Amino acid sequence: MTLEQYIRLPHRWQWGFTDCTLFAADWVVEATGKDPAAELRGAYFDADGAEVILRAAGGCEALVGAKLGVLGFHRVQQPQDGDIGIISTMTGFDAGGVAIKDIPAIRFGPLWAVMSARGAMVKHLDWTGVAWRIA
Repeated sequence: MTLEQYIRLPHRWQWGFTDCTLFAADWVVEATGKDPAAELRGAYFDADGAEVILRAAGGCEALVGAKLGVLGFHRVQQPQDGDIGIISTMTGFDAGGVAIKDIPAIRFGPLWAVMSARGAMVKHLDWTGVAWRIA
């Protein structure tokens, strides 16, 4: 399956199964057969549960880096199509106003593919400068 075909699948948001982090992990499984998030699947069922896991890991970059690193994927400075990177984006609203979070995304041309509550989307997003080669 190509990356474009993967993005076009009818992804439906579900915490712990198909959320922003697992959307990127599912692409890694599709592209390589390796599952960086095997022990995360079904381990949380809401935003609070996901936040507990992220905090325990030291944040999004640390969590994603640890999961991809143990499988042999290396950091890169110039991500290519299909690579996983960390982007900063608005994820909703909280008591303080707009919530901005770092989440994993998939490089797709000059854009990034992410999972939103409405499904997969591809757009220009603010890349944090952190990415891993998925090959």
